Amino acid sequence: MKLLEERIIKDGTVRPGGIVKVDNFLNHQLDVELLDECGKEFARLFGGKKITKILTIEASGIAIAISAARHMGNVPVVFAKKAQTKNVDEDVYQTPVMSFTHGREFMVRVAKKYLSPDDKLLIIDDFLANGKAVLGLLDLAEQSGAEVVGVGICVEKVFQDGGSIIRDMGVEVLSLAMIDLDENGEMKFVRSR
Repeated sequence: MKLLEERIIKDGTVRPGGIVKVDNFLNHQLDVELLDECGKEFARLFGGKKITKILTIEASGIAIAISAARHMGNVPVVFAKKAQTKNVDEDVYQTPVMSFTHGREFMVRVAKKYLSPDDKLLIIDDFLANGKAVLGLLDLAEQSGAEVVGVGICVEKVFQDGGSIIRDMGVEVLSLAMIDLDENGEMKFVRSR
C-alpha cells in the first residue's frame, strides 16, 4: 500500500536488532486517517471471504482491526488479552506468545464465548516479524474450532522468517507494506516474498 510505504519512509526508522520504529503513526500515536485507509485496504483484500469476526492481539493490533471491521460491515473484533484480570472469564482459550519487541513471553487468552466453530476469522496485526503473535492467534482459533480465512498485516519484516512460517502452513498472509533491509541496514520495500 503506497500510502503506508510513503509514511514509513517519511517517519519510520530502523533501530539495532531489526526494530522498525513507526510509533508516531501506527503503534503508539495513531494517525487515524492512515489507519482508516489501512482498514479500507484490508476490507478490499479480504472482501470475498465472508468474515464473521476479526481476531487480533492487544494492544497495537486493536486500532487497525477496528478500522478494518468498520469497512467490513462492522463485524465484531475480538482481541487476545495478555494479562489475566478480574474481568476476564475463567473459561478461556489460551496460548503462550513470545513477544519480539517486549522480549518476553505472555500467556494470551480469549474468553470461549467469543470464538466458536461457526466463526470465519480474519487475523489482523500491526507487525509480522518472527510470527509468534500470529502463531498464537492461529492456535486460539484452532482451539475454538473457528476457521481462519486469512491474516492481514500492516508491516511485514521480510528479513525475519514469520511470514514464511505462516505461509508454509497454507495460511494466506497479505501485508500492506513489506520491509527488507539492505546491506547497510536501510529499509527497502519488496512487493512479494
